[in-house]
Formats: sequence, C-alpha cells, structure tokens
Amino acid sequence: MSFKDLLKSDLLLVDDALEKYLVTKDGMFPKLFESMKYTTMAGGKRIRAFLTLMFARLAGGKAESAVPYACALEMIHAYSLIHDDLPCMDNDDMRRGKPSNHIVYGEANALLAGDALLTYAFEVCASNKFVEPARNARAVGVLAKCAGPCGMVGGQVLDLEGEKRKLNQEELHHVHNLKTSALIRAACVLGCCASQDGDGYIEKAKIYGQNIGLAFQVVDDILDVTSDEETLGKPIGSDAENNKTTYMDFMTLEEAADYARKLTDEACEVIGQGEAAEILKELAYYLLERKN
Repeated sequence: MSFKDLLKSDLLLVDDALEKYLVTKDGMFPKLFESMKYTTMAGGKRIRAFLTLMFARLAGGKAESAVPYACALEMIHAYSLIHDDLPCMDNDDMRRGKPSNHIVYGEANALLAGDALLTYAFEVCASNKFVEPARNARAVGVLAKCAGPCGMVGGQVLDLEGEKRKLNQEELHHVHNLKTSALIRAACVLGCCASQDGDGYIEKAKIYGQNIGLAFQVVDDILDVTSDEETLGKPIGSDAENNKTTYMDFMTLEEAADYARKLTDEACEVIGQGEAAEILKELAYYLLERKN
C-alpha cells in the first residue's frame, strides 16, 4: 500500500474510533460532547495518530492495538487547539477554515470542552484493551509528561512570554522542543508502547519525533508569512500581529527551508530500513513540503 493510501486508511480507522468515543454518555451533557466533537472531528491530517500507528508497525506490533493511544493524542491535540484560539491566548476566530470553538459555543463551553478532552484522553489511553495494563500505565506516563508542564503546556507558557519580549534563538528552540515536538515525540513513543517488542525502538522514536516536530514548526513559521488564509485555513501573519518570536526573526526564508530539510534528513537517518521505515521517511518529506 502506498504512503498516501495508508495515511487515508489509518485516518478512517482513527476517525471511526473517535466517533465512538465522542458520543454523549446516556444522553448526558450533549452540548459538551458536541463541542468536543466539533474541534476533534474538524478535519486535519491526523499526523500524530498516523505516527502512533506507524511506530506500532515499525516495532512489529499491530496498528489496531495503537488506535486508542492515537485517539488520546488527537483529543489532546484538539484540546490544545481550542485553548490556543481563546481570546486570552492567540485570539483566533478561525481554525481549519471554520469558526473556532469559542466562536460557535462561547468561551466558557470551549474552555470546558478542552478540559474534558484532556481528561478523557487519559481515560482512553489507560483503557486500551489491546495492550497489557503495565504498558498502558507507561503510555499514560509518556502522554502526561509530553502534554504537561514540562512538555506542551510549558512550551505554551514560554511562547506567551515571547509575546512580551523577543526570545533569543536558543529560547525559541526550547519553546518548540516543548510546544510542538513534545506531542509529536509522544505519538512516536506511544506506538512503541503498543508493541510487545517496542522498547528497542523508543530512542529512534524520540529522535525522529523531535526532529520532524521542529521541522514542522519551522515550516509553520514559513507558511505564516508566505501562504494565504484560504490555503492555510486560518489567519496568516498572526505571529507578527501577536509580536511572537519565530524562526523568521533569525533566518531568511531560504535558511529556514534548509534548516527544516536538515532536521528531516536527520530524522530519516535514524529510522532504519523496512516497509514501515520507508513510509515514515515518506511522511517526513511530505510534512516538509506541505502547503498548509
């Protein structure tokens, strides 16, 4: 199966599972679940989910065993988008070409939907019936560390600091190691957790995830100044408007593109050989060359 066919197939697999998770329980809190589902099912590439399934395959496991972990990651990603768009954060009215969650459901409901997705993600991760409990516990730890105060949330805090003052390049690198790379790194490691023989692949997963996560952010910064709102699905130039430090403050467009390619090349060097490895390499270059 080709890379794009497998990506499409895995997206359907994860979306089907998410649809089942995001159904109101016994008719309770329908508006809450509607709001949770609005952002989680609003499109997107499902790259983090795909990485989880691919690393399960790379480590000799079954992709289906990693689906609950992939869904947990997508819930955390969706919660982060809801909160990022709030007026107290990035104050964005559009996300993926649609009104942001708080525009549709109000700020309070959006905040609670994000809280619910974050909490529910750990329930879903811990309840993976395809993986033994000890591995589920390990997966919960990985997810908590990468999403928490020393991961994505910590990166967001540093990012907000960067709206008040210009960060230096080392600080900016640290922000994105946490804000962007941490959850992508978690996606790769969770795939290893879903495989009985996955421990031997964890270091490769960390390096690959770290590098493509940073490359992803560099490309994001490039697109924020070179793309258009229709293509990107959200306002462009918002980083400059919010006085955020980006890689464009330290690099020309050409230098930034070269840096993103270098990170991608290094990610692909550690991943080894084999069918799953080749697909992961294709994915890395697909992300490098994306337009949105």
